[in-house]
Amino acid sequence: MVAAIGSAVRFLWRASAGSRWRPWRSPYLRWRMETYSGKPADSLRLMDFVRLAMAERKQMGRFVVWLGAMQRLAEGKKS
Repeated sequence: MVAAIGSAVRFLWRASAGSRWRPWRSPYLRWRMETYSGKPADSLRLMDFVRLAMAERKQMGRFVVWLGAMQRLAEGKKS
């Protein structure tokens, strides 16, 4: 669980570069939201992110666990 939270924080930190205090304004995250939800990126707001996070929290949790595993695997290959 702690590793998943760390992976989530690392992902959000990297994905929201340039918009860290307002990640819903991040061009990358807006694009990801648009491709996932179909809602146009230029109309996305904070509540859209919150609604998606609540509706898809299990899927996002699985993604974060997978992301952490991939990062650990990549770090192991570097050594």
